[in-house]
Amino acid sequence: MQTYAAIAANKRKTWFIMLFFVLVVGGLAWLFSLYVDGTPSLTIGVLIGAVIYTAITYFSGMRMSLAVNGAHEIKKSDNPRLWRIVENLSIAEGLPMPRVFIMDDPAPNAFATGRDPHHAVVCATTGILDILTDSELEGVMAHELGHVKNYDIRVSMVAFALTAVVSLLADLLLHMTWFRSRENNNQLIVILGIIGAILAPLVATLIQLAISRRREYLADATGALTTRYPEGLASALEKISQTGSATRRQNTATAHLFFANPLKGGSVAGLFSTHPPIQDRIARLRGMDVGK
Repeated sequence: MQTYAAIAANKRKTWFIMLFFVLVVGGLAWLFSLYVDGTPSLTIGVLIGAVIYTAITYFSGMRMSLAVNGAHEIKKSDNPRLWRIVENLSIAEGLPMPRVFIMDDPAPNAFATGRDPHHAVVCATTGILDILTDSELEGVMAHELGHVKNYDIRVSMVAFALTAVVSLLADLLLHMTWFRSRENNNQLIVILGIIGAILAPLVATLIQLAISRRREYLADATGALTTRYPEGLASALEKISQTGSATRRQNTATAHLFFANPLKGGSVAGLFSTHPPIQDRIARLRGMDVGK
């Protein structure tokens, strides 16, 4: 019961974060309208434009994420082991069978993407197929199907699109501030524009990372409930932590989709990582009581 409560709490917290994300976009749209003509109609127009851009990203994001990571679709005969695990887990979860992809990369990793359970994809690297046992791979794929079941794939795409909108509006505000006429007497608007332009991209990034981190905990819990064997997923995470999960193709735009952080770490990797610490995830999994 505690596991179900944790899932419900994470879902509520994620929607609160998404609401704050939308408020950030609305605030930037309002500042933008103040710069141009000060009319509410422009604010509404900017918000409508953001919705349109989000929709475009939503429908094209799956193809883009697969292409940039070099993933290719497989059939059952290409890798019966992976296909069988995904098929069995889909049946157990009552989900449609997703399309299955493999990414030719020695780093042990995986990801899920798509719009909803009926338009979903799961992908595993060749590296993760090589080092994991069946029970460990089952745990990882249950985690990825957890993202599908919980509609994390949709939330991730919307968050990515909103981050792009925030960055675009902040960039426009900053340029308009620098090139604004020195004769303009409304210094308050100028100051607000500078503050908004500087802080908005940082706030947007932190919100996106918070959404991603909470969704990883939620998918871990969902995967453990599916397999009724949290140790399989915990053991997989231990192996990945020892091997390293950084992929050869470094792409920050799709990093939040992966099972483990696919980017090479740096001095601020902990703060700006799309994933929670692996040791924390392992501890939570081994502290779960999923029942039998």
